Amino acid sequence: MLTNRQSRMHSILLVDDDPDMLAAWQAILVHEGYAVCCARNGLEALDHLKVRIPDLVITDWMMPLMGGAELCRQLKAHPELGHLPILVHSAAPPRAEEVQTWNACLQKPAPMQMFLTTVEGLCKGDRS
Repeated sequence: MLTNRQSRMHSILLVDDDPDMLAAWQAILVHEGYAVCCARNGLEALDHLKVRIPDLVITDWMMPLMGGAELCRQLKAHPELGHLPILVHSAAPPRAEEVQTWNACLQKPAPMQMFLTTVEGLCKGDRS
């Protein structure tokens, strides 16, 4: 029996200004069967989104040029992108009083299995 990932490869936009972090998580996600595009900040992410809309956006919070907070705000306000699930994965996660414009948040370094379970759930439509 084919799993959901085997029957349809989910695509992920991974956004982080740390090249080592990008490379590591990209390798893990590709190994797990996901198609992954990478961006180094929110501005690059928006450029990627003009070409291809992924099933999930995973973003760091603190980045140069445009950080995760502004990226999340712009995605949720956009009529064609507002539906995208967003996972914030950051050593400096959003503060509790910030307006929540994301679906899930994991603090780095998140355990790999927790990260992968969260990614799988968001790709399958678990947006709670």
